[in-house]
Amino acid sequence: MSRRSWLVLLLSLGLAACTVQSPLYAPGQPAGLYPGAAAAPAPASRKVALLLPLSGPLAPVGQDMLQAAELVLSAPGSPPFHAYDTTGTPAGAAAAAGRAIAGGAGIILGPLTAPDTAAAAPLARQAGVSMLAFTNDDAEARPGVWILGVTPGQQVRRLVALLQAKGKTRLAALVPENAFGSAMQAALQSAAGAAGDPPPTIQSYTSGMANLNQAVRILSDYANRRGPIEAQMRAARALDNAAGRARMHQLNRLPIPPPPFDALLLAATGTPLQEIAALLPYYDIYPNQVQILGPILWQDPTVRRGAPLTGAWYAAPDPAARQQFAAAYAAKYGAPPPFLADLAFDAAALARVLAQGPGYSVAALTNPAGFTGADGVLALTPNGHVRRGLAVFAIGPGGQASVLDPAPTNLTLPGT
Repeated sequence: MSRRSWLVLLLSLGLAACTVQSPLYAPGQPAGLYPGAAAAPAPASRKVALLLPLSGPLAPVGQDMLQAAELVLSAPGSPPFHAYDTTGTPAGAAAAAGRAIAGGAGIILGPLTAPDTAAAAPLARQAGVSMLAFTNDDAEARPGVWILGVTPGQQVRRLVALLQAKGKTRLAALVPENAFGSAMQAALQSAAGAAGDPPPTIQSYTSGMANLNQAVRILSDYANRRGPIEAQMRAARALDNAAGRARMHQLNRLPIPPPPFDALLLAATGTPLQEIAALLPYYDIYPNQVQILGPILWQDPTVRRGAPLTGAWYAAPDPAARQQFAAAYAAKYGAPPPFLADLAFDAAALARVLAQGPGYSVAALTNPAGFTGADGVLALTPNGHVRRGLAVFAIGPGGQASVLDPAPTNLTLPGT
């Protein structure tokens, strides 16, 4: 039996004692479930360590993620596992990583945040223990440390690929002067370069309506677009006669030239997003000329409430892909899972499958066929980055988002 076929078979066995069908399987393969089938218990050398904030301000998040992991790792045939409390601090994460390694962990799932990952990863790498971290900060990715959160790079690559398919290659971005803005800017520049698009136009802003107004005006090149018409209007007004008034009437009816871009990424939520949305038409930036793009945060309608964004796009996992996981989680714990729980579930499922087969080697983790988890297809690469199959959503007139371009079922397509 080939290694790929063997892996597919293991994945198809799935969670024998759970109501979820196979949580991870090779793309394109059926996810069969065989009740009562369970592999022999994994050896202790393949034990799983979970690094989560089980105390401190992030404890509710950590508990939700632990429950998602237990949904997998409590099934018969799962490798032994132990959860270590990071207390939600870098020092706590480093201490937890040290205890996990001393306890013989074969793989570490977590920690949650970028600072915690930065503190814990050196210990794991030194010990040769693979780490599947839950942060979405691509800066923490490196050989042996994989970033499972949905990153700005994954989102923007997906959007740029769809833009290219629709003939839109002149990109721009309006980003806040903070870490989030820098990450979105870098993602757009990288995606545009990889796609062969011209370098995007980037304009940063600080908080406050006056600063936003200035940023949108500069980005839109409004002075050069509107300036020639205004100069002609001044000249016509100076005539102070019927011919001048007729000319003014003509000039008032002239359309302003479109902005120098056909897609605009807005790295904003909440009040700044509302203010930007109000400024765009003021500076003659209209949806029929410019495709508006946003971050995965827009999947929460509350962060874009009050901002007219009909027709805007964002990239995110398709909720339909997680229905089985969500139903099983709710059935066991009495509440729907928060989205971060998906990451813990997928990491635990991947660890369970590999524990029953080749173990946690880099070759096994970076199987080029990838895997399918609660949020769709994903594949780990040797440099610590993760490729994901995301859907593109469009916001409708009532503010509800729907799938515009479905998530791919394999990772051979552009933008994944």
